[in-house]
Amino acid sequence: MLRRSLNRLLKGDEKRVDSRTIYVGHQPCSASEPFIPPKFCDNRIVSSKYTVWNFLPKNLFEQFRRIANFYFLIIFLVQVIVDTPTSPVTSGLPLFFVITVTAIKQGYEDWLRHKADNEVNKYPVTVLENGRRLRKESEKIKVGDVIEVEEDETFPCDLILLTSSRDDDICFVTTASLDGESNHKTHYTVPDVEKDLETLSATLECEQPQPDLYKFVGRMYIYKSNQEPAVRSLGPENLLLKGATLKNTQKVCGVAIYTGMETKMALNYQGKSQKRSAVEKSINAFLLVYLCILVSKALVCTTLKYVWQSKPGQDEPWYNEKTQKERDTNVYLKMFTDFLSFMVLFNFIIPVSMYVTVEMQKFLGSFFISWDKDFFDPDINEGALVNTSDLNEELGQVEYVFTDKTGTLTQNNMQFIECCIDGFQYKHRDNDSELDRFCVTDGPTSRMEEKAGREREELFLRAICLCHTVQVKDAPNTDQIQGDQVDTIVLRVPIDERGFIASSPDEVALVKGAMRYGFTYLGLESKAMKILNRSHEIEVYELLHVLNFDPVRRRMSVIVKCKSGDIVLFCKGADSSIFPRVQQEEVEPIRVHVERNAKEGYRTLCVAYKLLGTEEYARADAGLREARLALQDREEKLMAVYNEVETGMSLIGATAVEDRLQEEAAETMEALQGAGIKIWVLTGDKMETAKSTCFACRLFQRTTELLELTVRTLDARGGRKREERLHELLLEYHKKAVQDEHTLENGVRRSWTVTNHDFGFIIDGASLSMVLNSTDSNSSHYRNLFLQTCQNCTAVLCCRMAPLQKAQIVKLVKNSKGNPITLSIGDGANDVSMILEAHVGIGIKGKEGRQAVRNSDYAIPKLKHLKKLLLAHGHLYYVRIAHLVQYFFYKNLCFILPQFLYQFFCGHSQQPLYDAAYLTMYNICFTSMPILAYSLLEQHISIQVLLGNATLYREIRKNSMLRWGPFLYWTLLAVFHGLVFFFGVRFLFRNPALQEDGQVFGNWSYGTIVFTVLVFTVTLKLALDTRHWTWINHFVIWGSLAFYILFSFFWGGIIWPFLSQQRLYFVFATLLSSVSAWLVIILLILFSLLPEILLAVFSKPFNPFSHQNNPVESNRGDALSLRSSSRPLLMSTFTDESNSVI
Repeated sequence: MLRRSLNRLLKGDEKRVDSRTIYVGHQPCSASEPFIPPKFCDNRIVSSKYTVWNFLPKNLFEQFRRIANFYFLIIFLVQVIVDTPTSPVTSGLPLFFVITVTAIKQGYEDWLRHKADNEVNKYPVTVLENGRRLRKESEKIKVGDVIEVEEDETFPCDLILLTSSRDDDICFVTTASLDGESNHKTHYTVPDVEKDLETLSATLECEQPQPDLYKFVGRMYIYKSNQEPAVRSLGPENLLLKGATLKNTQKVCGVAIYTGMETKMALNYQGKSQKRSAVEKSINAFLLVYLCILVSKALVCTTLKYVWQSKPGQDEPWYNEKTQKERDTNVYLKMFTDFLSFMVLFNFIIPVSMYVTVEMQKFLGSFFISWDKDFFDPDINEGALVNTSDLNEELGQVEYVFTDKTGTLTQNNMQFIECCIDGFQYKHRDNDSELDRFCVTDGPTSRMEEKAGREREELFLRAICLCHTVQVKDAPNTDQIQGDQVDTIVLRVPIDERGFIASSPDEVALVKGAMRYGFTYLGLESKAMKILNRSHEIEVYELLHVLNFDPVRRRMSVIVKCKSGDIVLFCKGADSSIFPRVQQEEVEPIRVHVERNAKEGYRTLCVAYKLLGTEEYARADAGLREARLALQDREEKLMAVYNEVETGMSLIGATAVEDRLQEEAAETMEALQGAGIKIWVLTGDKMETAKSTCFACRLFQRTTELLELTVRTLDARGGRKREERLHELLLEYHKKAVQDEHTLENGVRRSWTVTNHDFGFIIDGASLSMVLNSTDSNSSHYRNLFLQTCQNCTAVLCCRMAPLQKAQIVKLVKNSKGNPITLSIGDGANDVSMILEAHVGIGIKGKEGRQAVRNSDYAIPKLKHLKKLLLAHGHLYYVRIAHLVQYFFYKNLCFILPQFLYQFFCGHSQQPLYDAAYLTMYNICFTSMPILAYSLLEQHISIQVLLGNATLYREIRKNSMLRWGPFLYWTLLAVFHGLVFFFGVRFLFRNPALQEDGQVFGNWSYGTIVFTVLVFTVTLKLALDTRHWTWINHFVIWGSLAFYILFSFFWGGIIWPFLSQQRLYFVFATLLSSVSAWLVIILLILFSLLPEILLAVFSKPFNPFSHQNNPVESNRGDALSLRSSSRPLLMSTFTDESNSVI
């Protein structure tokens, strides 16, 4: 042992550098050698982000990384330190509100993560120590502990299976939380391990932790007194993964090899990061522009102030002499202080209240998703769930959807449809217990009212009854039951309720299909497979070998020994795998049947058999035993034996199985593709199953040319290294799908572009690892080839994906050219990584736990709800918040531009144009509620039209309403309105006598008139933009204007004792007594809004979707011409009636 440690330390044994040695039960293997227990991580799971000690500093640091929050903090500090024209309260209160609300929200979410972690870490487990059974908390498990797990319990860490309560030394587990498959998988104990683990002396040597769920390499050394240690190879079939559940096995014992954050499940968990929408990025970009404008204004005013004061008599007039302290102040310090004062005076150009309004809009708007009755599922009595409201608008920007298959696209509920025997088609009738006597013409040898011979029928049914790995749960003990009694007992249970468990759902479907035709599988007991035939007789077959399914062979076989002594091999698999290995004259009648079923979207399997002679079986048996004991190249050796024995078979027939899709799955996928969204299916399932699902969902059409990049296609091009064959295929597919289809003018083609020829891309996990993890110097080039090829395909299927590979795929697309918005949807814990990696994560409240729901941004009951979530809610959310952002920048520029112009007429003295009350109330009270109501209730197009015309979704993608073009339009409009407000009122003040008594208005009257025109104009501008009027819109728009008038009268009509000076005392009342003031207010409002009024009167109604295709235009035009409904979105959400809004 010491020598081994030195070798590792000095890197003398390169093969063992990346391995770990584990002592089973922490017992030394030799009393003569010192035992130094190795150190590994504990079994605690940590998914939380904060602790009690670091929450405040870490959260504040993250929040002040936002440009807006940091800017307002600086402004607040300047107002506190420097003598500025405005109070620090004007910046401090909104900033404090935003920081506090965000901190509470993020703290609550992290508290939920802490709670979930504690449930896992404190879960009690049974540990065997020195012959005793001790109960410990899961977090206290150490590598090397022997753990006992009972039926229906989950494994607390990654274990090597040592013993099982079953007589056949196997156990069954479900891995739904890992790879999405809810079927039972078979795992095997390590051979020659004693049942009494107390006397076991053994060590494990295995690879270091790595995230691939389907790979594991190790060996076990079993020590016995005075004997050489026995070496047993370990593979994935011996490994029990954390998160998997024990099924149909009373209890098992295993040794912990990976714990805590080193388990495969933890390594596949993608850390949760804060997601930010494209709208927030646009806000930050616009904010930088307005910051530049703000600094430019402050610099101009500071420079002009000192230019003004450089003139004789201007710096220190006789009526305002400086103090000695002011004279002694450093001129540069004074200039800097004046610059900061101008920054504070003009800082209202940055819409601080916009962030508060955006937070409220997102929070309140998210309730529309939760309240939508269309999202309610009566089966689970639940509706949609919003876990984060920060990404509502991102639902309207999705370009790529990454979806899981099992439980998301399908119900994982396969059903036997029909079969074909010797070219004759058989369909089951519920009222007929035998095979149908009616055959449709299905090939050149088929005839009406004919069927295959009884002997061939029974051979076929025996094949599908025996060629599988199905287990019968709680099977009756048939040894002590007579034939008639067996018939009564077995057939008493309905077929759909019989307790079959298997590693693949299609195997259960086939066994149940055989039951419908009179052959019942009774179970496996001590290598004896029992079936009940049509004559109600029990047939017993000795199971000799199982040749497991693998994606390269695409078939599986069993070798059984009949009661007569004959040895038979039964084989089932894909047609392309079976046909080359059978008699060719038998192929054509079956091929017609298989092709027809494939076109109908069914999953087809061909069935064949072969009688093995004594010598042939002896050679196969010896080869299989030798290959299974191999420590190196085990898979290759087994494959060679499989290929040798599975030749020269006789074809019997084929089966058709339907994997039922989720409700409206195909329609949903079609609608999303019509909206220009690319669909990628990421699944841990087999390629054949996943491909059938893609055809059934209409992601692949029969005219689609499939580009397959899998281990099978790579091995088909033998003779060179796999990497070379991979690169060759990538270049070939890129040339076919990209270069030959069209010339790329702007790099990668837009995701919604449709080519003349449809391509579909299929890749498996092993090939993807070669693409993403290549060490070749051209690895980045090949990744780009792979990505470009996939982006030019109509749909992409990635099968045999580990959870972390799903996240890698999402990240690859997310970071590609153009940074497209991605969405991931799934229902199991194996989907959590890709849900967290995507811009938007959707969890489905399915049957595989709630891990995906807890880690998602939104949760919906079924896949069909994704259509409305994106095409209706997402579309409206984006349009609303885009208008909100542009409107806020617009109205604040209108607000501060007159203040800037006023400095040219007051000697740049930092004199405010508006009263402090108006400065504070403008964004908080006078103009905030109308835009908030608009951003919650506006429907520029009705929900029915949005759902009926998926192409409308394309018009708002790529953040079209928050690009620089619309931003420039709103900015120029604000400049125009600001100039009209200021110079229009100045034109009025050219007449000094505006009151009946001949008195003139002062500077506060000037500012009040400008402010009045400003409030009315920006509010009425929003009224003109409103397409969907509700009583709430009327209330807040006209109510805000009325509140401004009442406040102005109230604020200026009373002497407030807490004010040291009251600038607006009776100013507003006196102002409105002047006819000239009334006239200029009305004229300036009309003149400001005149361009938009004329545009609305003399042009067609505003329609941002005018360049759609003709069919869409005609349908949409009818909908847009309808009268606006008087009911708000809040009301239409809860009704089933049609609601047109434009």
